[in-house]
Amino acid sequence: MNVHGDVLFDQVVPPGTPWSRVIARGDVLRVVDLEGCQAVDFLCYNAADPQERYNAADTMKIQGSVYLTKGTALYSDMGNKLFTVIADTVGYHDTIGGCCSAESNFVRYGVRGTPNCRDNFLRALAPFGLGKKDVVANINFFMYVPVKADGGMAIVDGRSKPGDYVDLRAEIDVIAALSNCPQIHNPCNAYRPTPIRVMVWRPEPGSAA
Repeated sequence: MNVHGDVLFDQVVPPGTPWSRVIARGDVLRVVDLEGCQAVDFLCYNAADPQERYNAADTMKIQGSVYLTKGTALYSDMGNKLFTVIADTVGYHDTIGGCCSAESNFVRYGVRGTPNCRDNFLRALAPFGLGKKDVVANINFFMYVPVKADGGMAIVDGRSKPGDYVDLRAEIDVIAALSNCPQIHNPCNAYRPTPIRVMVWRPEPGSAA
């Protein structure tokens, strides 16, 4: 997990909590699953104009896959690259499951008032003047959602191990927002939410990043 550059930010994000920050063009965001099998919901926006934001459908169509991995670009709804995945130790990151919410948890599991990723996104985005209408279909790092030949899908046990990570290089100045998922009613977190580590660094001139 070596980095080749100046570390600008390094923080452990507790289970079930939000995080957000502007990542400057060329800087690298690393998300680390410290204990394994921990889903991390993720959204990103053009920092100069947040009305331009990550578009799940275009990202899937352009790359031809419902999973993200090394080499995948995260595209905006304007056809621009926001981030590029430059390193990935897992190989499967979900684009279709979306974020949990208090409402969907009630519909699916019959429980009310649960901690959830949509509320976390609202807290993470509030400092940037963004709200509920800005929470769009998101990425779920480290979450595995297999799709069967008949179109069936389910959230199943994640494949990430302790220390697995994904590195994202910002292609423009980007608002990055995440929810360290608090879900305990399906196996996306092995029914036990755990902390993650978030790092930001500026690569050395001429480095691979």
